[in-house]
Amino acid sequence: MLRFWQAVQRWLFDKNDSDFFWQDAWSQILEEKVEFYRQLSHPQKQQFEQNCFAFLQTTRIEVSGEVEVTDEDRLLVAASAVIPVWGFADWPYLSVKAVVLFPGCFNRDFVCGQSDSTISGMVGSGAMAGKMALSKPDLIYGFSNDKDKHNVGVHEFVHILDMADGKCDGFPEAVNSGQCSHQWFELVRCKISEIEKRKSNINDYGATNNQEFFAVASEYFFERPLMLKNKHPKLYDYLSEFYQQNLAEIERDQLRNKAKNKIKRKK
Repeated sequence: MLRFWQAVQRWLFDKNDSDFFWQDAWSQILEEKVEFYRQLSHPQKQQFEQNCFAFLQTTRIEVSGEVEVTDEDRLLVAASAVIPVWGFADWPYLSVKAVVLFPGCFNRDFVCGQSDSTISGMVGSGAMAGKMALSKPDLIYGFSNDKDKHNVGVHEFVHILDMADGKCDGFPEAVNSGQCSHQWFELVRCKISEIEKRKSNINDYGATNNQEFFAVASEYFFERPLMLKNKHPKLYDYLSEFYQQNLAEIERDQLRNKAKNKIKRKK
């Protein structure tokens, strides 16, 4: 059976539509804005672009309020979707029909500018079922600061991944059937306790519940993998197995190469 992305791409390019092509400028946007993309080899970058392209052709990017959607916005949404599932051969986000960008944070009724408009991202329900809501400024900031362990786009797509088995509970059984959920949830309980006691560098929001801990820890994993491995080795190992990505080793190799190049320049 053809991989999902291959099937989508064949469908796209068989349409003979001049709009369906990847632009060089989009690669430059990813290079400038997405640290995860910059770390990839040239063939991997091409695959990342193909996955982003396929996502954008199967998921609408909509707006609410006075929001202008740029190519950068679309690519950052797509990158948010591709990063968590990069380690999987194929992963269609069929449950996400559209991503709606808001001019800022919103409340649970998806209204901006209110006293309770403090939400930067949410997987919709009711009238917003099948859609994801994101604050455009927060989406952009999540990629502009790749060291703060926070990326709202990745956070919300991790929730989608978590929901793949039919429920959002902080353990993605759909991709981790070989792991014991009891051991994972025991680790989560301990880590949440550390957060509550102010003995952790994991974002406080991770103590909200199991599913938010999974999303928050995943943001940490994708933005500061080596730090996570050093400070929370067991948690890193679980997430590395979940996502089938060993990002700490990639970051360590990059640091070694930078150190070597620095020494060469001094000589």
